[in-house]
Amino acid sequence: MSQDRLERHNPLHYSVMLDEVLESLNLQDTGLYADCTFGRGGYTRAILEAKKGSHVMALDRDITALETAKEFQKEYGDRFVFHQVCFDALSTVVPEGQKVDGIVFDLGVSSPQLDRPERGFSFRFEGPLDMRMSPEGITAAEVVNTYGEEDLANLIYKYGEEKKSRVVAKAIVMDRKTKPFETTTDLAELLRRIVPKSKDGLDPATRTFQALRIHVNDELGQLERALDNSLTLLNPGGRLVVVSFHSLEDRIVKHFMVKHGKKIAVNRYRPDVGAPEKPLFKLISRKALVPSPDEIKENPRSRSAKLRVAEYLGL
Repeated sequence: MSQDRLERHNPLHYSVMLDEVLESLNLQDTGLYADCTFGRGGYTRAILEAKKGSHVMALDRDITALETAKEFQKEYGDRFVFHQVCFDALSTVVPEGQKVDGIVFDLGVSSPQLDRPERGFSFRFEGPLDMRMSPEGITAAEVVNTYGEEDLANLIYKYGEEKKSRVVAKAIVMDRKTKPFETTTDLAELLRRIVPKSKDGLDPATRTFQALRIHVNDELGQLERALDNSLTLLNPGGRLVVVSFHSLEDRIVKHFMVKHGKKIAVNRYRPDVGAPEKPLFKLISRKALVPSPDEIKENPRSRSAKLRVAEYLGL
């Protein structure tokens, strides 16, 4: 199914690198696939349309995904199953003894989440400083209003790679004494006052907002746990396909695939330690794939996407 047709079904969400993801999955006629970041169902629909005998098990913790999932269940019947859980819970929803033929992740925040002010993800719109992908857990407002200066600086630097993290943390702590941060605009205006605009025009609020979102949703921890799950859930020949949008995510994915895609070197001083092991994955491409110039022109949000693919070889 073409991207144009998919977007007519689902105009609120553009599925990044859709054709590349489908090709990378190496779809089988009666395969079972796990779409771990269902969102508005772009990848899921493409899989189900491409192979009429295929089945998809979809996961998403975002409560708004449930509306789309209900539509899919009506349309595809028992070929589609939805679980409203975090993707690191994949191993708990796959029936015992069952394996899947492909797992796909589309990481980060989706366009519908960014474009809804009430979700509090975007500094472009005024909304509550929330950023949670599910109703549970701490909000971004609670983080900026209660965390100590050092903790704030550390998480903004670690997850946002913001060089001015200590300046930002100090300013947040000073300003919240007068008035707590309640909206995205409250925080964005402060950041724009104290963080210089980068040469590429990146909004000064970008990195701190990213850091808060990643921290609030434990995105990197969940990714690490979910990747580990794939080792026990894929059939031999099954594909692990991951689309990431910033260096922290991509670094984790790359390290995981490389770690399990080559033999462990023998320790010459301790022959019993680090003995050669059979690689668990074959890397389909040593380098990450990136969107085409045409896709970036059509959907600028795809410009930072990187696609990595590995094929499970079996234990």
